[in-house]
Amino acid sequence: MSIANPNIDPAQPTIRQLDEGAINRIAAGEVVERPASAVKELVENALDAGATRIEVAIADGGKTLIRVRDDGCGIAPEQLPLALARHATSKIDGSDLLNIHSFGFRGEALPSLGAVGRLTITSRARGFEAAEISVSGGQMGAVKPAALNSGTTVSLRDLFYATPARLKFMRSDRAENQAISDTIKRLAMAEPFVGFTLRDVSGGGEGRITFRADPETGDLFDALHGRLARVIGADFAENALRIEATREGLSMTGYAALPTYSRGSSVTQYLFVNGRPVRDKMLYGALRAAYSDVLSRDRHPAAALFLDCDPTLVDVNVHPAKSEVRFSDPGLARGLIVSGLRHALAEAGHRASSTVADATLGAFRPEPIAAQGARVYQMDRPSSAARTLAYQSQAPGFAEMQQAYSARVESDPREVGTQEPDEPPATALPLGAARAQVHENYIIAQTETGMVIVDQHAAHERLVYERLKAQMADTGVASQALLIPDIVDLSEADCAILLDAAEDLARLGLVMEPFGPGSIAVRETPAILGQVNAPALLRDILDELADQGDSQTLKSRIDAILSRVACHGSIRSGRRMSGEEMNALLREMERTPLSGQCNHGRPTYVELRLSDIERLFGRT
Repeated sequence: MSIANPNIDPAQPTIRQLDEGAINRIAAGEVVERPASAVKELVENALDAGATRIEVAIADGGKTLIRVRDDGCGIAPEQLPLALARHATSKIDGSDLLNIHSFGFRGEALPSLGAVGRLTITSRARGFEAAEISVSGGQMGAVKPAALNSGTTVSLRDLFYATPARLKFMRSDRAENQAISDTIKRLAMAEPFVGFTLRDVSGGGEGRITFRADPETGDLFDALHGRLARVIGADFAENALRIEATREGLSMTGYAALPTYSRGSSVTQYLFVNGRPVRDKMLYGALRAAYSDVLSRDRHPAAALFLDCDPTLVDVNVHPAKSEVRFSDPGLARGLIVSGLRHALAEAGHRASSTVADATLGAFRPEPIAAQGARVYQMDRPSSAARTLAYQSQAPGFAEMQQAYSARVESDPREVGTQEPDEPPATALPLGAARAQVHENYIIAQTETGMVIVDQHAAHERLVYERLKAQMADTGVASQALLIPDIVDLSEADCAILLDAAEDLARLGLVMEPFGPGSIAVRETPAILGQVNAPALLRDILDELADQGDSQTLKSRIDAILSRVACHGSIRSGRRMSGEEMNALLREMERTPLSGQCNHGRPTYVELRLSDIERLFGRT
């Protein structure tokens, strides 16, 4: 076996003071990982300067040029050299590192960028002439007069030319462009009243605009909704729920999409803390837990959530890139996300994503249009009496439903008697009146604006599941006492973590107590789970507690059992339903939260508007 080489000279080592250039290059390695990191630092500086419009220009994925122009307050000429000095900042005075209200505060970004690239700052503050300063590879030049109307323009050329080894780790121009675009979009969501423009000037000249978001107007929610529609997409904005919740000094606002508007990955999950985009594992876990009851494991929710609190309750000085935060009470933040989202989803009731209907319409294949032009179909609409006779002759089951529920097609008051004024027609209800059942699985219902197709098994499965959960919430989780308690050996630290959560676990039917040092005795387990492998269950809970500070493992297993019971106890596919049963199912769906999707996250119904249906048949 060979002996590893020591990291330092075995002789008496000498302590040396690193020069300023080496210090800046080391700091740049922490702050500037790739061109997107440089864009983030420069745009955040512009936002801290009070800019209302920010334009970013990049070339070759930001490797050869990054230029950020803003209309902020600017920098006075005599302050320009200080702006390039390490740990010099206008954001804080250094007396309180917890009470931070700005994006930046370290004073490391500009000197770090100047140490690994060619940086030029041109700025004009109110009441001063424009001035310019340049730094290349850590060597600062003199302040010179410049031409600029207002604000600041920062140009960074040849990023990492002073540390060429870093260039080997850069990805393709396309990948770096995508990373920069994602950074700009996150900051644009955080500041909806600020205009952003991203321009690619790789070919020279004016280049092409790859992203643009003009300043939004209105109140905060209206502005945020408009900005999210521009950044994430109009489909998200149309199918997103407004989120507003507060708990113990911590508030959460934003928008979260309906479960039926789910994604195959977590790319549309955006989290902000005090306006700062963050990538926090605990917060992402809370978002996932909030949707755990309405999404399958291979689907991911879409959301843009903003958590705001007193700056002293959250530490943003955890990582040089400031992408991670640490809450003084992480359980409070997690609980607010889970409860706030679940409350909003429950209030949405039976609502399902509009994209489900769009996908359904897209599945239709229209007849190819002849070369001479589209044919126009136009037929006279028959009277309501004629339609009623046709329905009765072609499908007698329709007449049975009409008699049972007085569910009539749109009628002419001169032909059919008027309806009672205090009894609105069933078609006026959200899910309409049942008209037929096809393939013994799908209910066809008519609404005032179109038609609804309901998957009877998926819909009833959700209704039974919600009923079972409500019963369990009222009566509690029944537990079964073990004849011989299971003794689980763990480390003392792990035992302490589990025992701290013992009260919460007992409410879910898992009762345990200490059994000497490093051991826990499991005395009762949830009866609904049947035979339980207590050591494996405790270790799963322990892993989740250590990773996220909270555990949903036991509750998820109980919910999974309830979901399975609901699946087997619901109306099966292939069962013929009467008109009364179909309408009763529709009415219960309208009253039940989350009935727009089944237990696995699939939609329970599709709504097709009459205008879309008529367009399919060329009637418009």
